[in-house]
Amino acid sequence: MGAYILRRLALVIPTLIGIMIVNFTLTQFVPGGPIEQILAQMEGEGNVFQGFAGGGDAGGGANAIGGDDRYQGARGLPPEFIADLEKQFGFDKPPLQRFFEMMWNYLRFDFGESYFRSISVIDLVLEKMPVSITLGLWSTLIAYVVSIPLGVRKAVRDGSKFDSWTSGLIIVAYAIPAFLFAIMLLVLFAGGSYWKIFPLRGLVSDNWEELSLLGQIADYFWHIALPVLATSISGFATLTLLTKNSFLDEIKKQYVVTAKAKGLSERKVLYGHVFRNAMLIVIAGFPAMFIGILFSSSLLIETIFSLDGLGRLGFEAALARDYPVLFGTLYIFGLMGLVIGILSDLMYVLVDPRIDFESRET
Repeated sequence: MGAYILRRLALVIPTLIGIMIVNFTLTQFVPGGPIEQILAQMEGEGNVFQGFAGGGDAGGGANAIGGDDRYQGARGLPPEFIADLEKQFGFDKPPLQRFFEMMWNYLRFDFGESYFRSISVIDLVLEKMPVSITLGLWSTLIAYVVSIPLGVRKAVRDGSKFDSWTSGLIIVAYAIPAFLFAIMLLVLFAGGSYWKIFPLRGLVSDNWEELSLLGQIADYFWHIALPVLATSISGFATLTLLTKNSFLDEIKKQYVVTAKAKGLSERKVLYGHVFRNAMLIVIAGFPAMFIGILFSSSLLIETIFSLDGLGRLGFEAALARDYPVLFGTLYIFGLMGLVIGILSDLMYVLVDPRIDFESRET
């Protein structure tokens, strides 16, 4: 197992570099870089160049990527001013040099500063991370609490009417996009066209600090109810079917027949023997499911419910061409995903020592 983990760890850096190469290359062909946007704003709206001059030091703009060499919005502006902007943002260097400088800094976890927020990327990510972790963690826990009992019941009553109509509901839930379900919840329960039961936006109320401890807890759950429900719908459907199929596989095995032949009750066989073995794959998949929910739905859900999390941060960075934030968060997310993949394999081994990754062909 140790050799397998070392091989997986050795692949982390090349994989991250490959991810960054692809996205770096794409940004070279995307019009409307940060300098072009600044120049266009200056010509169209007057001088709105606020605080950009200090954003291009070694910790920020010098580590940046992308940008266009031709600025259509720069007509009438002095070439020296444009050259100064390029130097401040690091665009006066060749793309290959910028890429190697960026990767060297990223390997040392130096992500620089945001172009437009005067804050380091790390501090910005740490500031937004609690919101996204809240959605991902609660959505995963709720999916497990609902899906495991439902999956077990479906396995026990396989082929019954209960199994049929619940399967239909699960398929519908899986087919509904999370953002569409979120909009439907807003329309129905957040004052859209019907009932105003839940708040429309935010993680807590404006007077949250003035509330008592119990009031703060109630206010927190009141705000996250709809976002968590919208985020967990697809994970709930997948986990339910996974639980059912895992139980069906175990029920058909010989040790279950032997246990029943010895006179054990069906309940004791189910929860004393089958449950422990069937739940191995479900439990081991917790890290991967959490990271999947965290990444897959955070952007749209956070935007719809006006939650200031990592998904919304990445979306706004892409629109503003804030490359340090965009590439820094991409690197962090990619690293987290790769590490979680390794942790998921370790979870499989911990819950079931019979699994041996060393014997797999690589």
